[in-house]
Amino acid sequence: MKTKWLLSSSAVMMGLLGLAGTFIPEEISKILGIDPSPITLILLQIIGGLYLGFAMLNWFTRSALIGGIYNKPVVLGNLIHYIVVFFALIRQLAEQFHFIFVILTLVYLGFAVWFTLVMRSNPLSNQSKMSV
Repeated sequence: MKTKWLLSSSAVMMGLLGLAGTFIPEEISKILGIDPSPITLILLQIIGGLYLGFAMLNWFTRSALIGGIYNKPVVLGNLIHYIVVFFALIRQLAEQFHFIFVILTLVYLGFAVWFTLVMRSNPLSNQSKMSV
C-alpha cells in the first residue's frame, strides 16, 4: 500500500488548514459566519496549531514502514482524527448546508477509509512479494 502518498497528502492538507487557522482566524470566522470574538479567534489558532503538529508528524513519518503493527500510533491518531471530524461535519451538514462542509466531509471520509485500510494492512507482505 502506498502510505507515502497518504501521509504526504494528509500532511499538506493539515498543514494548509493549520496555517490558515493560525494566521487568518478572523477571516475564517467571517467566512463561516461565526462572531470573531477573542475566544473564537484563540480557539481557531489553537486548532491551527494542532493541525500543524499533525502535519509535521505525517510529513516526517511518510517514508517509514506503516501498517499493521508498524507506526500504529501514527495511523490510529490520524484515523481517530479523520473519523471524529467526519462525523462532526455530517452533523453540521444535517443542521446547515454549506458547500465548504460538503467538500471537507468528502475529503475526511476519503482519508478515514484510507487510514482504515492502512491500519488493516501488513506492509511486510507486499515487500516479500516484491523481493522474490
